[in-house]
Amino acid sequence: MSESGQPPSSHPTAETTKEDVGITVWEEADMREVLKQVVDPELQMNIVDLGLVYGVEQRESKVHVDLTLTSPGCPYGPYILHGVKQNLLTLKGIEDVDIDVVWEPPWGPDKMTEEAKLELGFDI
Repeated sequence: MSESGQPPSSHPTAETTKEDVGITVWEEADMREVLKQVVDPELQMNIVDLGLVYGVEQRESKVHVDLTLTSPGCPYGPYILHGVKQNLLTLKGIEDVDIDVVWEPPWGPDKMTEEAKLELGFDI
């Protein structure tokens, strides 16, 4: 019994971190670094710098990704989605990857990093 007379809780307390219960927590920046290994074969640039990754979030042992493609008819879409899943599954503790391909907001050169724009010849 605890000092309050209640049995000790088996649930994590507010002070307990996910690491304390055996879950590896990845920062969004770390997951984006892993996603930089996925390259759009047509543009020869990684999907993060191209601005195709709209969001990446860990949910326990699963990662949820919102991303878009350069166009709805992108012939490399399946290749890119496969690369996203395979690269995120290399992270310790990640057992599944859920990908939502979104079209809003539409992708455009404004989503790219300045370095990507320069490399592809866009004015900044």
